Amino acid sequence: MAYITTATTKGGREGRAILDGGSLALAMAFPKALGGPGDGHNPEQLFALGYSSCFGQAILALAKKHDVDGSAARVTVDVTIDKDATSFALAVEIKVQIPGADKAKVEALVEDAHSICPYSKATRGNIPVTLTVI
Repeated sequence: MAYITTATTKGGREGRAILDGGSLALAMAFPKALGGPGDGHNPEQLFALGYSSCFGQAILALAKKHDVDGSAARVTVDVTIDKDATSFALAVEIKVQIPGADKAKVEALVEDAHSICPYSKATRGNIPVTLTVI
């Protein structure tokens, strides 16, 4: 069974984005680092939120297989946007911390999670994604 969600934005990066049904609506704005006012949200923030949540779920789904307590996992996703040769490009760093867990086990878990996370699948081969175990 598929799940579909729909969002509509009017005005691009300086507009307003809303989920169908109105459960979430956000004022959008260019970040200050890109010359904007920074007084709203931006697509990179939303991508970071979604990716960290999705990757965290992949950790939870696979933790037992790796003999790690996935409920203790903290997943931080940094999304960078910068100019490349032709326009703009994204890059991602995923940082995973599981206090008290064996680092080698966590590294194996993170690699495994990266293979099943839908965001990781969508970005694979399209943007650089770095995995870091803290």
